[in-house]
Amino acid sequence: MKASELRNKSDAELQQELESLLKAHFNLRMQQGTQQLANTAQLGAVKRDIARVKTLLAERTAA
Repeated sequence: MKASELRNKSDAELQQELESLLKAHFNLRMQQGTQQLANTAQLGAVKRDIARVKTLLAERTAA
């Protein structure tokens, strides 16, 4: 997910995106814990997406 795509979304859509990313991150951690996660790079990608969304939300609240 690119930051330019996220900038076009509203605050409510960003909150919804953040919730879905946090759920996905939790599910990936559970899969990793039970040795079912084949592609561990997904964890890093989801964490970066979460950081992007949180950064945009923080920028909007500061402005």
